[in-house]
Amino acid sequence: MFNIPALALVKEVLHTARTIAVVGFSPKENRPSHMVGCYLMQVGFRVIPVNPGHSEICGVTCYPDLVSIPEPVDLVDIFRRSEDVLPVVAEAITIGAKVIWMQQGIVNQEAAVLAEKAGLVVIMDRCIKVDYMQFGSV
Repeated sequence: MFNIPALALVKEVLHTARTIAVVGFSPKENRPSHMVGCYLMQVGFRVIPVNPGHSEICGVTCYPDLVSIPEPVDLVDIFRRSEDVLPVVAEAITIGAKVIWMQQGIVNQEAAVLAEKAGLVVIMDRCIKVDYMQFGSV
């Protein structure tokens, strides 16, 4: 079973992260990744869409993978199936991200261990939008 992060850790991550790469950001407005990504933009985060099928989402340049992003990323928010998370975490480590956030319903203990061994904070099975709405503005 995975560890549920202390709420203090979740709050600290939300208060310190400025640039968020959303892996699996969909251009479809009814998809959770779209709703969350756009919301994060609206509340002031620098959001970078990551989706190999698109060049732009919500008016922002979209990248095919994390290693293609030409600027530092603080947090990687993952909207992929649990079994597809490990390669995303490996890329997040490569680019020097500080936090891995696996959205609600996404749990991958192997990926979490890899990220933690590399010094990243890991949050699993939580919705960043819900947590941000609950814990207030940064």
